[in-house]
Amino acid sequence: MVSVVHAEVTDQPLQPESLLALVRRDAHGAEVLFVGTIRDHDGGRAVESLQYEIHPTASQVLTGLADEVAAAFPEVTLAVGHRFGEVPIGEAAFVVAAGSAHRGAAFASAAQLVETVKTRLPIWKRQTFADGTHEWVDSA
Repeated sequence: MVSVVHAEVTDQPLQPESLLALVRRDAHGAEVLFVGTIRDHDGGRAVESLQYEIHPTASQVLTGLADEVAAAFPEVTLAVGHRFGEVPIGEAAFVVAAGSAHRGAAFASAAQLVETVKTRLPIWKRQTFADGTHEWVDSA
């Protein structure tokens, strides 16, 4: 059984519903969807724009991270996508979908994949604030 059905780093808009559809199975009684969306503020400051920069190996790393989590949850089907480049406020930047026969495994695998990607995917974000300043943040 293939546990990871999709792992992609892309400069195109993510479609959370499409990733969720990829993990849907008749045997699954639970589906979990995490959508990380670009917000208009951070640390009490208004965010005007956000851009993600990736390491050239980011796509392979994302696939490996998803495979690693799938190995810990063989009963779960996973799909994951992460944007790079300019991502407008309000759009999805990071999506994880998990499907399983039971909710516990679906929730746990999705949470583990989110945290694993946030700490280990080589991606950095540059936030530009309304006052014209910017900062680099090393997280997904």
